Amino acid sequence: MARMLELALYLCLFMCLILTCYAQTCAKYAFSSNRVFKSCTHLPVLNSFLHYNYDVSGKLEIAYRHTGITSSRWVAWAINPTSKAMVGSQALVAYQLSDGSMRAYTSPITQYQTQLQEGELSFDVSDLSATSANNEIIIFATLGFPNNDTTLNQVWQEGAMSGNTPQMHATSDPNVQSMGTLNLLSGQAGTIGGRTSTQRKQDIHGVLNAVSWGILMPLGAIIARYLKVFKSADPAWFYLHASCQFSAYVVGVAGWSTGLKLGSESSGIQYDAHRTIGIILFCLGTLQVFALLVRPKPDHKYRVYWNIYHHLVGYTVVILSVINIFKGLDILEPEKKWKNAYIGVIIALACSGIVLEAYTWFLVLRRKRSESAGKLSHGINGAHGNGVNAHTANC
Repeated sequence: MARMLELALYLCLFMCLILTCYAQTCAKYAFSSNRVFKSCTHLPVLNSFLHYNYDVSGKLEIAYRHTGITSSRWVAWAINPTSKAMVGSQALVAYQLSDGSMRAYTSPITQYQTQLQEGELSFDVSDLSATSANNEIIIFATLGFPNNDTTLNQVWQEGAMSGNTPQMHATSDPNVQSMGTLNLLSGQAGTIGGRTSTQRKQDIHGVLNAVSWGILMPLGAIIARYLKVFKSADPAWFYLHASCQFSAYVVGVAGWSTGLKLGSESSGIQYDAHRTIGIILFCLGTLQVFALLVRPKPDHKYRVYWNIYHHLVGYTVVILSVINIFKGLDILEPEKKWKNAYIGVIIALACSGIVLEAYTWFLVLRRKRSESAGKLSHGINGAHGNGVNAHTANC
């Protein structure tokens, strides 16, 4: 029975590893033209990504990728060499013409009510082209900077088309927040004016899920597995375990809800593996909570089957939770210290589990030896007693 449980856990882990192959993170995107870019960054708004290769001589090869876009809209990516604003930006513009072909050109932005007129930029641009497929427009270009700037002020945008003429873009939050800085050497992208609302939601989503599914769930499993070995901890261990897991579930549902909200607001951006694992976790967690309502009594004949189910689902949730937290960290790409901090927490929990596993086995084995010695002593005493009585009777 224990071997079946172990086999099921390994099977679940193998399936999870297969699912991770389908994650559509920035770094794993494959261009149909077989182009390769060493660096990339997920821009915080408007479903956009910037892939690039930077040469210290001042050559910058870019691919600006805008997802969730229809053929009736234009996209643009720009550099502002003088300030952190739209006016003064040197833009690369692309859209699909009514005949289905793509147009890509350069446009200096000199006023807010720009019509994106074609014109020369303040730096060299070559190999400019654009592609459109699967609700995605990609602008390719090679830029030259004579002053070798490594930190850029970037602006990106989208707007509606009227025939073959670009129209003014919207002035809602994402469209006025689509500017920031980019360090070409480190790949760190910043925003103008602090964190955007989308980034704040992403932060909340990440913290809630890391604390609930990624920390409280494994901690609750450790409590259940190891504290119940101590007779003095019964039934306190059960209430600690149930409280920890229920708290993790409540906080986890809040994190899962923020993830659904982020997904609905990010049309065209899909992280299939992260989303799929999140849905599985929610379903299994809900199943565990309601399973407590039908838990048989310890002496019930079906209790052993309930225990197998409870342990199997519980350990599956723990494994999937840790995997999905790392998937989320890869997607959000926070500062390295946050990922290192979570790795430290997981290592601490794992080390605690190893130490407690060894200690509980020691207690169990010592207890069994003590019980065996007690039975043997009782049997010997009983045999001596019967012998004496029989002898006396015979006499």
